[in-house]
Amino acid sequence: MNVSTTSLSLTVADVDASRDFLCTYLGYEVAMAEDGFASLSREDAAVDIILLRKGTGVLPAEQRDREAGGLILAFTVTGLAAEEARLRAAGAPITMPLREEPWGERLFQMTDPNGVVFQFVEWAVPDRPGLADPDETTGPRT
Repeated sequence: MNVSTTSLSLTVADVDASRDFLCTYLGYEVAMAEDGFASLSREDAAVDIILLRKGTGVLPAEQRDREAGGLILAFTVTGLAAEEARLRAAGAPITMPLREEPWGERLFQMTDPNGVVFQFVEWAVPDRPGLADPDETTGPRT
């Protein structure tokens, strides 16, 4: 098996609101769209995002009424502080300000109109013994 693309499908109440949020603040572009459906992508994104309206008939009956609200979609990025500043200046709804965890993770979050949380993470340089650089522990990706 060769995985050529990774997509995350989110069932939301308002497809247009999430689509506009992702295009406005995160630079996603609409690849395909119909009523109650949008497929979004970015050239540099690790994941494409598909939005489906809650209740749509293309979903199995047991999944139609579920929503993605409360889901956290985390992006590992570089230039975290600059990105938070850019998003604040653009009026993005930052719902957790930039902070650093004791284990060396720096992060902030924003939440879209459907309650989907987008988290942005960057690893701080470890300054205490016992905190390994994530690149050293995971090795190169192939």
